[in-house]
Amino acid sequence: MRLFDADISNSVLCFLKSKKNSMATIEEANQLLQRECGVKDFFASNSELLQLVEELNSTYSYVACESNVEYGDYQTNQNLATQITNKLKNKGLSPKVVVEPTCGKGHFILAVLNTFDDVEKIYGIEIQKKYFWQAKFNVLDFYINNPDKKKTEIHIINSNIFDYNYQPIKNSIEGKELLIIGNPPWVTNSELSAMDSKNLPQKSNFKQHNGLDAMTGKGNFDIAEYITIDLLKNFGHYKGNMAFLVKNTVIKNIVYGIPKLQLPISNLQKQNIDSKKEFDVSVEAALFLCQLNKKTEFTCQESNFYNSEIKCNFGWKNNKFMSILSADNDIDGESPFVWRQGVKHDCSKVMELEYDGTSYSNKLGECFSLEEKLVYPLLKSSDLKATIAKQTRKMTIVTQKFVGQDTSYIKNCPLTFEYLNKHINLFQMRKSRIYKGKCNFSIFGIGDYSFKPYKIAISGLYKTFHFCLVKPQNNKPVMLDDTCYFIGFDTLEQAEYIWNLLNTDIVKNLLKSISFDDAKRMITKDILMRIDLKKVAHRIDYKPCFFDNIGKKEKMQLSLFD
Repeated sequence: MRLFDADISNSVLCFLKSKKNSMATIEEANQLLQRECGVKDFFASNSELLQLVEELNSTYSYVACESNVEYGDYQTNQNLATQITNKLKNKGLSPKVVVEPTCGKGHFILAVLNTFDDVEKIYGIEIQKKYFWQAKFNVLDFYINNPDKKKTEIHIINSNIFDYNYQPIKNSIEGKELLIIGNPPWVTNSELSAMDSKNLPQKSNFKQHNGLDAMTGKGNFDIAEYITIDLLKNFGHYKGNMAFLVKNTVIKNIVYGIPKLQLPISNLQKQNIDSKKEFDVSVEAALFLCQLNKKTEFTCQESNFYNSEIKCNFGWKNNKFMSILSADNDIDGESPFVWRQGVKHDCSKVMELEYDGTSYSNKLGECFSLEEKLVYPLLKSSDLKATIAKQTRKMTIVTQKFVGQDTSYIKNCPLTFEYLNKHINLFQMRKSRIYKGKCNFSIFGIGDYSFKPYKIAISGLYKTFHFCLVKPQNNKPVMLDDTCYFIGFDTLEQAEYIWNLLNTDIVKNLLKSISFDDAKRMITKDILMRIDLKKVAHRIDYKPCFFDNIGKKEKMQLSLFD
């Protein structure tokens, strides 16, 4: 049966039916239910009590639940929740106050009640009304089936965590040991924005990125990361612990942000779980543990949740962020070349083309003719597996030579101008804020560097450390898409020299020690900019025989390696 759109057990149904005559007023009902299960203010209004009584007098069948994608809803199963609380108890934890900021159906609350005998207060916060009721009914069911269990004062609050005022909870702690536990939403702010969701923090750029970073990749973040950091800021100075199930990227980002945030936490642990087994999702996730009110530590131990096997430690070492702290990082420094991301247009149906020698075609199934002037060969991440990129599968239209260039000149290429205007609605539908107020057909990731004839490129998506040499095709420079990173050169000799340095084992070992294989993008510009090629050259004492024969401009750049 369902009450308030929440599932209830037969024991709860029978209990409520047997007690409904003792719940004539809201005061009587709330007092009765608090005695029975510890939940304060079970009913917030007379209308809720009347609705309950009315529904108890009717027969309801189960109905299909709506999708909860908007809330990043992956409910923790009861077995996993209990495994976590048992782990915490075995570590010696004995919390007096427990906070679960996104309590869902209350599985962590039940695990806490079943594991810890001395908990005095529990606070569960939940935005979805049906889960708010589900949690209360589940607690009632727990005490009906465990009548000898000590009653704990339980507050289950229907509220958006982003608007909730923690002060009442802070007032109740007063030196008592705190446990913050739960499974915050596994969804990002950009995913919610795409659904026009209102379930967002008011200030989405909470990392305070500037300019373009705030509008592109670096402006995106996991809602769980926001919630975790917000809780650590609010409760970090209280005695206690945190135990959160979150995506691996959230833990990495929190550890990365510790120096800036100066969070008073220590004994950081990342215990990897099998998300497919526990949640039936293909997401890398873990249990994040830390102690509150401690001297700030900047490293985190990674292990297996199920057998406690330690994998490695990651975090900060000598002011450098490392995925493997024990690795040799003597070439970890600053790249003498600026790594660039490929062309970003967010309109692949129109901008990415194939050419059969006579006409072009797009992903819409259209065939057409274009002037060659604005069409360039294109490589994507999947094309960079080769040692040398000898042939491209795709072509792309390059509408600007630098960001912000006026695109009205395209009228001088009437076929191209007509083609682009035919699909102008698709350009106008691009969701990213970077295109707002820009010229028609604007692109990003474009500049003088894009038109260098020789490039060294690497995929940001694949779990490899392979650098591909890219040569011009049909006397045109090859473009990379925005899943790739590259550096450009004017001569083949210079490109080959740097390419050989980048494909050495010492560079691969460095990249292994500063990248995370569970990240959405294992390779980023920030990582590539840490390769000190001057140190690499000195380590391997590599100078090609053609060095003395190259031009003055290239010699000036290569003098960095002397």
